[in-house]
Amino acid sequence: MKRYIHIKKADREFILNLFKVSGRMVDYALRFDGERGNTELAHKIRKVAMEHGGVIMTVIPEQETFYDADGYMRQYLPNGVLLEFEKEAGNGGCDVYHKGEVVRHYDNVKVSDIPAIQNWAATLR
Repeated sequence: MKRYIHIKKADREFILNLFKVSGRMVDYALRFDGERGNTELAHKIRKVAMEHGGVIMTVIPEQETFYDADGYMRQYLPNGVLLEFEKEAGNGGCDVYHKGEVVRHYDNVKVSDIPAIQNWAATLR
């Protein structure tokens, strides 16, 4: 999973002047990028960035989720799969739709089961 440190422009300028490095080096450090992003200098740059209000950000695929009033939570995965979780007490099931057809059904789904269902559904093509 990709990650980077988000900083303000003024903090970036501070780091450039403090370490007397190029903007590219700051980018390598803040993006944990390759060999140049894993040097002692890069570690120092990240430390200063975090001390000046930097925030570590994680880049993940976007997944749209709707919490509907009709008793279902629906999640639309990037590969076109729809996960439909029943929120009402009782069954608490999940249907996995692929190309408009139910391809798998789960009964009594717990919150801890959801990542495994999502991972399986993400493999459908």
